Amino acid sequence: MGDRIKFVKARPVGKGLPDFFNEEAYRDVKEFHTSMEEYAPTPLLSLGSLAERLGVKGIYVKDESKRFGLNAFKGLGGSYAIHKIIEKDGPANRVFVTATDGNHGRGVAWAAHRCGGKAYVFMPKGTVEVRAQAIRSIGDTFCQITDETYDGCVEMARRFAEENGYHLVQDTGFEGYEEIPNNITLGYTTMADEAMKQLEKAGEKKVTHMFLQAGVGSMAGGVLGYFVDRYEGKPPVTVIVEANGSECHLLSAQKGEYTCITDGSDTLMAGLNCGSPNIFTWPILRDNASWFASCPDSVTIEGMKKSAHPEGDDPLLISGESGAVDLGLLLRILEREEYGDQKKAMGFDEDSVILLFSTEGNTDPEHFEQVTGLKI
Repeated sequence: MGDRIKFVKARPVGKGLPDFFNEEAYRDVKEFHTSMEEYAPTPLLSLGSLAERLGVKGIYVKDESKRFGLNAFKGLGGSYAIHKIIEKDGPANRVFVTATDGNHGRGVAWAAHRCGGKAYVFMPKGTVEVRAQAIRSIGDTFCQITDETYDGCVEMARRFAEENGYHLVQDTGFEGYEEIPNNITLGYTTMADEAMKQLEKAGEKKVTHMFLQAGVGSMAGGVLGYFVDRYEGKPPVTVIVEANGSECHLLSAQKGEYTCITDGSDTLMAGLNCGSPNIFTWPILRDNASWFASCPDSVTIEGMKKSAHPEGDDPLLISGESGAVDLGLLLRILEREEYGDQKKAMGFDEDSVILLFSTEGNTDPEHFEQVTGLKI
């Protein structure tokens, strides 16, 4: 595929959302998160200078590197899921197990530690050691880099939890395992709710375009589902962004059926290196997204550089490999003549208001410095 981005046009049909998208659930999620002493809304950054140069009305980026001191958004889902487990099953068993590419595991470990529990975390082969160390630094968390792919780690974590009577807190669902991943998905509606309110405060009545990264798709499903609900079935033009070699959602859309990738990839975008869509959020993306895009690593590198060396008066944004791909993709579409037809097909013009999510900061500091020249 080289350096080329692959696009697949979706066929949004606007079907109803899963039952767990409802006002009572949003309120419960928000009440839990706001009750945490660590909680504060993450910044929504306006890239006004970049928007002016690219000929659009506004570009806004939700900076999730500021979430709970975890350098990524994943603590939202893990903390809410663990809260609901304890609420349902009581405080006796506070041992939690998960598989992760990095950020989700750190979020689960943090949530387990803050409630007096313990976490066991399994990571796929090729994981950068610094990401494992960030997890091990939380309490007495057990964290192992395995010889498995991400999907293999999920199965390893499932078996380990079952054999020991622990709670599996996984951000992807499978048959017989629905409630916890759905609660994780709901946890991300706090991020969407914050962004919507911040946009309104900035004078933007409605987002026209939104880019959402997808590994297993739980965050993308949670945010898109929330916007579908709040925009009464007429969400922004939404692009689901994946890494080359892990584009299971794009392939599912292209084939018209749920599709997995078994080989894994060596992408820099560790958080997106997942081969199987979450079976409970895939229908949300299938029925409501507008486009699916698969990106080479060069796209996120471009996004990381632009975030670290912003246009004009735009604010500095520390965005890691899985966080910056949205911005990198937007730059390719709006700047490069070769993507002119894609720009037109997606409906970008001078009235476009674009929402991006920088889902992580410099979770691999050494590589971040190599790419951007900044030591943070």
